[in-house]
Amino acid sequence: MQRSAGRPAFCIGGQLYTYGHLAERVRSIRAAVRQFHSMGQTVALLVNDHIDTYASIIALWWEGLAYVPLHPLQPDVRNLNIIDQTGAGLLLHAAEGHSLVAAARGQGVQTLCSTHLPTTEEDFPPLEVEDNTLAYILFTSGSTGTPKGVCISRLNLASFIDSFWQTGFAMGPDDRCLQAFDLTFDVSIQAFLTALLRGACVYTIPYGQVKYVYAVSLLMEQGITSAAMAPSMLTYLRPYFDQLRTESLRTTILTAEACPIDLIEDWFTCAPNTEIYDFYGPTEGTIYCTCYHLSRHGENLSANGVVAIGKSLANVHAVIVDEEGHALPRGQKGELCIAGGQITQGYWNNPERNQAAFTQLQFDGPSTRYYRTGDLCSQLEDGNILYYGRIDQQAKIQGYRVELGEIEYHARVFYSGQYRTVAIAFSNPTGLTEIALFVESGTSDPTPLKQYLQERLPHYMLPSKIVFLKSFPTNKSEKIDRTALKNTLLPRIEKER
Repeated sequence: MQRSAGRPAFCIGGQLYTYGHLAERVRSIRAAVRQFHSMGQTVALLVNDHIDTYASIIALWWEGLAYVPLHPLQPDVRNLNIIDQTGAGLLLHAAEGHSLVAAARGQGVQTLCSTHLPTTEEDFPPLEVEDNTLAYILFTSGSTGTPKGVCISRLNLASFIDSFWQTGFAMGPDDRCLQAFDLTFDVSIQAFLTALLRGACVYTIPYGQVKYVYAVSLLMEQGITSAAMAPSMLTYLRPYFDQLRTESLRTTILTAEACPIDLIEDWFTCAPNTEIYDFYGPTEGTIYCTCYHLSRHGENLSANGVVAIGKSLANVHAVIVDEEGHALPRGQKGELCIAGGQITQGYWNNPERNQAAFTQLQFDGPSTRYYRTGDLCSQLEDGNILYYGRIDQQAKIQGYRVELGEIEYHARVFYSGQYRTVAIAFSNPTGLTEIALFVESGTSDPTPLKQYLQERLPHYMLPSKIVFLKSFPTNKSEKIDRTALKNTLLPRIEKER
């Protein structure tokens, strides 16, 4: 940071913050955190679009601590559950007055507001810690109604950074990089951390803003040169492609969800100077695990209209297996499993989930621990991987991986277990993924259920449609026929066109 002290590190809400200012905030937060005792190795961090939030992440890392990000717009009940699960003894924040702060204090958690901390010239070198020390824990949707924490170590993160640069992705001090993701989502870490490691400037999107609208203003007015975005953001922008002028954009990362091939072709036209990289990776694989560099003039690989996810990164090994865990020949579809330095140690205090999600596989060598992604894929002779969708009851909504069972769980609790519930992901007329919740009941008023779910689930997990049916259709095995339920949505969607 010292070498770039006068250069801009962040642009937040239109205000520039230099690397020198960032270093100053890191020193102040480190000095304050050192005064707390018996707080454990994990610190809860109420994240905001604030320079102190980013400084807090760095400060905690340099203190050998792991941060657990909490979204300020998610229900306090959910955030308190995460604090309780991790045993975090300190809640660090830059949002005095937020209801979570008072609620955490009520549960005996120490709190620290960073915004009024005094400056200090005392500078400590980063503490030396073991590679297996945690860097952060990200909580994702859990099918039992309780969020599950993915533990990412220093080794996992370092392995990812090494893999990322080996893709040939270029970035330097003159780059202006878009950070369009919530800090509770792992792609945000790539968006700001790789930029800071190269001395670039990070342009953020304030919470509460319409992301794609704000992103357009940054792309056009600030001359963004590098952007990581979910394809759904480009889908929202698509009607305005002919009005966009993005000549400054040199590199585009598309990630977090499957990308339609025709969207790529339109974006190449809209951004005439950009290189496009399609990165894939579950949270358990530390941000990205595969990469496909798309060609502007040549033919690009796809399956069922979805862009290929490419080849394994340098520190990841990928294999396609059948239901028994046997490696499949090239070209055959099966489950994608990944191993290597980027793969998580496991889920926080969740041995049952760890046993289900990880498996020991042996291929021409010693037995190796693999993560089962739940994604249906095939691998071509040249090593590129094609993506076909999920093979389990998960869905990608706005880039977030959602356990549909968690939505069903909370709905059942609301009805005290009296009614069966089924959550199904579907594509709306614009091609975006939404969630429909079916309730086996004669009830017709969804308002009380909606209010209940809003108090317990993040916005991206809330069903856009709630459908009440007196009885669910069943298949020959007398199980709920999810396909038939999904088909009942078609007439409703057609009416809305």
